[in-house]
Amino acid sequence: MATILTSLRNTVIAGFVLAFLLELMYLNGGGSFDTTFYAFLFRYLHVLSGIMWIGLLYYFNFVQIPNMPNIPDDQKPAIGKVIAPAALWWFRWAAMATLVTGLILGYLNGYIHDAMSLGAMNDFAVPKNIAIGIGMWLGIIMWFNVWFVIWPNQKKALGIVEADADTKAASARTAMLFSRTNTLLSIPMLFAMVSAQNLY
Repeated sequence: MATILTSLRNTVIAGFVLAFLLELMYLNGGGSFDTTFYAFLFRYLHVLSGIMWIGLLYYFNFVQIPNMPNIPDDQKPAIGKVIAPAALWWFRWAAMATLVTGLILGYLNGYIHDAMSLGAMNDFAVPKNIAIGIGMWLGIIMWFNVWFVIWPNQKKALGIVEADADTKAASARTAMLFSRTNTLLSIPMLFAMVSAQNLY
């Protein structure tokens, strides 16, 4: 067991093997690879990537940013040169995976057009689609912030691309403010998505 758990790669592979065994139980019980299965599969991947994305968003906002002033200056390069770039890689690609799997899920479940129009395609007659649409649009705004505001500014702030000291400071502030914006938006976004599944 230690061989599995001391390697992140082996741990993740073992997790997917266990998930696959659960899938075999579904198939053994008469399940098939139909639209329902693929909708489930993309919901699973959507939730999994969403946990990674929002988990890292909360790590940045609840742990890293508030504690950076408490870290001695000689130790800050470890965060800025090693931990933050790695976390930002997973952060932005988890955002991409969450967006893509969510759009595929909406298509497979047949609500993509109504949700994206916030119910207008159906004369606002399906509250569930309005709720999931609000969640989807908030998620799209958050995804845009990650790829087109946070990441470009973090590259400057962390010295991944050349920038002078003033630009680095301004970029760090911009990245922080948009990260906080995403934290703010994540709360109603998750509420809208969960309510679409459970209240309507």
